[in-house]
Amino acid sequence: MGRVVKRAFKFRFYPTDMQAAVLARTFGCVRKVYNLALAARSEAWSVRRERLTYDATSAMLTGWKKSEELAFLNEVSAVPLQQVLRHLQTAFTSFFAKRARYPRFKSRKRSRRSAEYTRSAFRWRDGLAVDGHGVAGRGRTLVRVPAL
Repeated sequence: MGRVVKRAFKFRFYPTDMQAAVLARTFGCVRKVYNLALAARSEAWSVRRERLTYDATSAMLTGWKKSEELAFLNEVSAVPLQQVLRHLQTAFTSFFAKRARYPRFKSRKRSRRSAEYTRSAFRWRDGLAVDGHGVAGRGRTLVRVPAL
């Protein structure tokens, strides 16, 4: 029987000013979606005794992106926004299994600035990682990957 080994790589990243702005916008949108989804789940439970699933919050995300006041969510890749909903689902699963405390809202100052991208969130063109929007020619390139 074969053994499955998972690997992870850590890289230090020195973003350009434009990349830092895109990352800051992404981190803010991730935090906003997390807080909106947590508020929606908390309200659904306290008012209707209803547990919202990932699918329900993902549908809400689509509605939020279509609304005028949250249209800025369309400026970032959808992958980290969906991943934060998955993380929130895991947090609630752990809470209901009594393995963790109730999820907390993320503050602007005290939250970790993180965003998770999946492998499918990138395409490679000539050694460049291009984000899900895929417009390499208009300054949307995220990372230049050196040949190893």
